Amino acid sequence: MNNEIELSISCNDCVRRGTPDCSDCLVSFVLGEEPDELVMTADEADVVQLFTSQGMMPRLKFQHRAARVE
Repeated sequence: MNNEIELSISCNDCVRRGTPDCSDCLVSFVLGEEPDELVMTADEADVVQLFTSQGMMPRLKFQHRAARVE
């Protein structure tokens, strides 16, 4: 089993946080109503990919905030 972190998603970096998309996102599904950060190993990410591809879990709707250019 591979225990190395393969996927780390911080909701603080997502432009969809606090929108209706957030409530139907994989991160909210796994972590609950007030998600913060989802961290998965490669093996866990593979299982999630299988479940989302079969419609058993919502898909990841994360969209990274663009860096502000001043």
